[in-house]
Amino acid sequence: MTISIGHRTFHIAQPGNILLWLIAAFHMLLAAALLAVVFSVTPADAAEDSCTGANLLTELQQKDPARYAEAVKEADATPNGKGIFWKIEKPGLKASWLLGTMHVTDPRVLNLPPRTQEAHDGADTIVIESDEILDEKKATASLLMRPDLMMFTDGTTIEKLLSPEDYTRLEAGLKQRGILLSAVSRMRPWMIASAVALPACEIARKARGVQFLDQKIAADAAAEGKQVKGLETLAEQLQAMAELPIEFHLKSLIETLELGARMNDVVETMTDIYLSGDIGMTMPMLKTVSPEGSDEDGDYAAFEQRIILDRNKVMAERAAPILASGNVFMAVGALHLPGKEGVIELLRQQGFTVTAVN
Repeated sequence: MTISIGHRTFHIAQPGNILLWLIAAFHMLLAAALLAVVFSVTPADAAEDSCTGANLLTELQQKDPARYAEAVKEADATPNGKGIFWKIEKPGLKASWLLGTMHVTDPRVLNLPPRTQEAHDGADTIVIESDEILDEKKATASLLMRPDLMMFTDGTTIEKLLSPEDYTRLEAGLKQRGILLSAVSRMRPWMIASAVALPACEIARKARGVQFLDQKIAADAAAEGKQVKGLETLAEQLQAMAELPIEFHLKSLIETLELGARMNDVVETMTDIYLSGDIGMTMPMLKTVSPEGSDEDGDYAAFEQRIILDRNKVMAERAAPILASGNVFMAVGALHLPGKEGVIELLRQQGFTVTAVN
């Protein structure tokens, strides 16, 4: 697939960018999860509560066992890549807990294991990525205070960025989802993608008021009178996305739309990886599902640095003084946990002992 931006033509290997975008929507970008419901959901969509799909890694294992083996090898070598629930300790403090989350409403994800639920219920303080998600109306209002992060404010529209052919392709893809391009033409592509990246079943549950995991963790804690603290603002999260190249976002948007029915397969793959706790497999999977020789390396590196690694540092630094009180339950996107520059390793560098809990 190719996409023309101005006089430049980019050759796109599917499904690299769409998977990057889904990582953002499902594991990290709370702002995207909130704003996905800005677009209306039709009655037909609202009935689709159940997601169905096949695991893409199973398909990869069958069709290309060598590439699958490479992914497994890389995943196994990822520091702290096994497990989504961790115990945080330091002498003189009550133990705290760290949960990697997935920002979805899937009942399988919302159903916390007994040990995790017990830690949540017994904690004095709950820490999440952004405490603004406790009030969706207030959160949306705060984001609207930064229109430059969501809209083109200089007169630019998407049709000015795309060739007529790609504009037609985008218009058709949005129409299939019940969205008029004329209604969103001044919206930045990552905001449109945040709405269309999620499958109908996920958007339907959100539209019915079902809370995604981080929301539920925070809301349950607030209802119990616990203190809930955030590590970032939603505007900071959108700023991180805004700092990625516009070409990346345009490619991601069109790929998202053209993925079509395969969206459910991608969602199922991400969910299976999360539920298995094998978070270290996520990034290797991103790279191996793209065809050999694709041009996604630059996108991947930029995405990883700005959306994951930079934010890992912010989260760890802001969490440290809260964790210093002990008995904290901290929940952040699961992909922030693993790796040499992940939150787990950064907390260890601050003197905490962090161990996986089975």
